[in-house]
Amino acid sequence: MRIAFSPCPNDTFIFHAWVHGLIPGAPKLEVTYADIDVTNSLAASGNGPEVIKISYAALPWVLSDYALLPCGGALGRGCGPLLLTSPKAGNTKDPAVLTGKRVAVPSERSTAYLLFRLWAAQKVPGGVGEIVVMPFHEIMPAVRDGAVDAGLVIHEARFTYHSYGLGLLADLGSWWEADTNLPIPLGAIVARRNLDLTAVASWIRASLRYAWAHPEASREYVMCHAQELSPEVAQAHINLYVNEFSENLGKTGYQAVTTLLSRAAQAGLVPRVDLAALS
Repeated sequence: MRIAFSPCPNDTFIFHAWVHGLIPGAPKLEVTYADIDVTNSLAASGNGPEVIKISYAALPWVLSDYALLPCGGALGRGCGPLLLTSPKAGNTKDPAVLTGKRVAVPSERSTAYLLFRLWAAQKVPGGVGEIVVMPFHEIMPAVRDGAVDAGLVIHEARFTYHSYGLGLLADLGSWWEADTNLPIPLGAIVARRNLDLTAVASWIRASLRYAWAHPEASREYVMCHAQELSPEVAQAHINLYVNEFSENLGKTGYQAVTTLLSRAAQAGLVPRVDLAALS
């Protein structure tokens, strides 16, 4: 079975046991490791793998071929994307500094980008200028070096941006949580509709439960793909992004997803979908 997910610690932690043949009855996996912008494109291409990690923001474009699974993804509180600026912009929390400016984002079909667009519509008079898509690990150096005026970052960047000398303009996750009282839907696991979806979900849950029960077992695998993160940062990443919603979205998780996609559709950012069909 083909699967694609990111090399980030939360994904490698969750899927370690399945990838290494530790889940009885689960098929052998052929893994593609790729950033979220790549996996979003793979899922929309029509020739993507059977199981794939995408952004929740990309769901409306792939639901004809893929079904949302209730486990394995990234959804939580205190884990949203950050909007960063360089010291050259001054130590400001005023969103108006982004009016007409260049902003780097990790994907135009990411939850981070949806949150940014919804936030900017409220907070940035006149709107931002050019949007530049780049791999997320290139964004902080680009902001630091002045190639862009601000950057939208995700994942472990929330633990490391200080080392680039960058300042926090806005925590979009905090804004979302204050506005909706819901967790932030970031990454979804989807599977092709012709699969036994119940079985796939059971293999993912078994892999996650194995990781929780044997946290040391996945450490070498996680660090091998962690893109030069320290073990402490990798563990902080896992602690933040792997939680009860990774095991089961539940009523609150599905409400967060439908609220995000409903607001985004109303703003013309994503196609409208049958939200009731997601659960």
